[in-house]
Amino acid sequence: MPPNSESKPPKKKVLDLIEDQPKPSRRERQREQAAVKLPAAPVVPPPPVKKAALDIFEESGTKKKNTGVRKTDKSGKAVVPTISKVLDKEDADLAAPPIALPPLDQIFSGIKTPVPPVAAPVAAGDAESADEGHDKMISIKPPIIVGDLAAKMGLKSFQLMADLIKLNVFVAPTQAIEPEIAAKVCEIHGFTFEREKREKGGGVHKLEEVIVEPEAPVVEPEELLKPRAPIITIMGHVDHGKTTLLDTIRKSRVAKSEAGGITQHVGAYQVFHGGMPITFLDTPGHAIFTNMRARGADVTDIVVLVVAANDGVMPQTKEAIEHAKKAGRTIVIAFTKCDLPAANVTRAKTQLAELALQTTDFGGDTEFAEVSAVTGAGMDHLLDLLLLQAEVMELKANPKGHARASIIEARVVAGRGATATAIVDSGTLKVGTPFICGPFAGKVRTLANDLGKSLKEAGPGTPVEIIGFEDMPHVGDELVEMESERAAKRLAEERQAERRATRLVNPLKMRMEDIFSMVNDDAGRQKLKVVLKCDVQGSVEAIKNALEAIESKKVEAQMLVAGVGPITESDILMASSANAIVIGFNVKVEAKAVRSIKNENVQVKLYSVVYELIDQVREAMQGLLQPLSREVQVGLADVKKVFKLTKGVAAGSYVKQGRILRKAHARVVRNGVPVFDGKMSTLRRFQDEVDEVKVGQECGIRLGEFNEYVEGDVIECYTLEKVPQEL
Repeated sequence: MPPNSESKPPKKKVLDLIEDQPKPSRRERQREQAAVKLPAAPVVPPPPVKKAALDIFEESGTKKKNTGVRKTDKSGKAVVPTISKVLDKEDADLAAPPIALPPLDQIFSGIKTPVPPVAAPVAAGDAESADEGHDKMISIKPPIIVGDLAAKMGLKSFQLMADLIKLNVFVAPTQAIEPEIAAKVCEIHGFTFEREKREKGGGVHKLEEVIVEPEAPVVEPEELLKPRAPIITIMGHVDHGKTTLLDTIRKSRVAKSEAGGITQHVGAYQVFHGGMPITFLDTPGHAIFTNMRARGADVTDIVVLVVAANDGVMPQTKEAIEHAKKAGRTIVIAFTKCDLPAANVTRAKTQLAELALQTTDFGGDTEFAEVSAVTGAGMDHLLDLLLLQAEVMELKANPKGHARASIIEARVVAGRGATATAIVDSGTLKVGTPFICGPFAGKVRTLANDLGKSLKEAGPGTPVEIIGFEDMPHVGDELVEMESERAAKRLAEERQAERRATRLVNPLKMRMEDIFSMVNDDAGRQKLKVVLKCDVQGSVEAIKNALEAIESKKVEAQMLVAGVGPITESDILMASSANAIVIGFNVKVEAKAVRSIKNENVQVKLYSVVYELIDQVREAMQGLLQPLSREVQVGLADVKKVFKLTKGVAAGSYVKQGRILRKAHARVVRNGVPVFDGKMSTLRRFQDEVDEVKVGQECGIRLGEFNEYVEGDVIECYTLEKVPQEL
């Protein structure tokens, strides 16, 4: 191919980065030539500049910037990328006549070489050993992670893992190894392992947050205290008209809805008299509800002692007086049923005076009112007395403090879960308030008053129904407002953990004497296993205590489950496995449980009146006892003559008392000592077999296989009767 006249200029030599000694650049060569005053080289005309290619995308009037690079003179390998046309321009500028430079001696004479500071003399051996010891020392705090140890040793994790496999240790790079294993691995690679000890408390990075329940203020600022509604508890004997009295005050019909006409729960209500609110607590009067009455006296300000004018002071009346005095509460007496012809208020006042409760007309300081729930007489006077007593007591509370409430009843409501009836003691309880109640936390979801109306907040002295408990609260616990829901849950977890630890700590050790006493106590002792379900927590406690209080050395009631809510399928299955009965008080049976009752053949008894439940459980406990066999003497016969028969010996006898029965038992008594006891096999009068021989008649008697009759023996005839045992 003929050479082209417009061939490209020869490739310029550029810096080769691969060579050990780089060649001087053209500028350096020019400077060296000028320094040694070499003759000027002939001026070489600059190579023709390559024309730029037409760029169809370039805007008119704008010159495209040269960004190309030069190629190296080594074909095949582009060590340095191709330089741009800007470098070509620089080459053209460098091709200009060289500039005269001063000699190198003059250039370098002005440059001062910095002198390094002189260090103190150190022995060579000490320095080397110190550096070597520092480099070969591995110090790390536990836990010793494989990846961290490899990084400190300057190795890869897999290299360390290979050494660990040789030591039969199989771990991942993110796992920890023991310090002894780490020391062996370091020794393999020439390192010395030193376990760095943690300082005391050095491993704790996060301070443990201590959450405590807000304490009730001992003294509230006087400017923050506001008058609150008085809390009145109505107490007295069963069927003395407590609920009917409250029914008349509320102008409702609460008593008619109570099963059997008696109160079996604690009810909280609020009424207004003269524009002032009054909170009432109605407690049951039955004997088994002692704890309920005691709690009612504890949370109240004033106790209204209801005494029927026709009955006077009764056992539960005395108990209510003891609870009120023990709690230190003010007592106001209400004499009910004063409209009856048999009413005798004077006799009732005399009985109360014997219990150190003297009314004002008897010279005492106890206020009283004679009322009639049927006619409504005396009701306004009673309410005026209560407001007067509350005014004298100056009942105040801080509505802006932390909310505190007393749980007086708890139950499980279908679709709502655990609910509780409470009375706000201080502060204002609002919807959405987080709280702690005993070992359980919660958040107020809804508030409702005694009429079922929803509330957004409840002030001091207000009875409310609260929904939002994570579990069934215990009756008598105090509900306390917390700062946040998280703090409430943390505190609840701590309290539950403490309860578990308390149950597990110091288990009772069994001794040989204890085993013997248990064997002797439980020998022949029957157990009535019961699964108890009630509608409210207070009823569970009362009925459980009443059943366990039934005194008997022969049989006892054992509670497998005592809870709140309807009877479920799990209750039936538990009763079936333990051979127990299921007792429900004011509850229903779930649909699944009904099918399980038929399949498992478990007895389920439902009650709505508490004394019927107690009586039937007592009868069931008595039915577990095996009846006793008791001897009943029928007659006596003297042996007059002994007859030898072909098949044995018969005793010719004379009936001197009662009668001798063919199917009865008999024994032979000789000189006052029984020598045989068994069934009678033969009873004959003359030649005939008879069933009965009366007094004054002679007969032939043969008892079983006994043949050793002697004249003068006495044959006693008796029967065995089954007599039921008593508890």
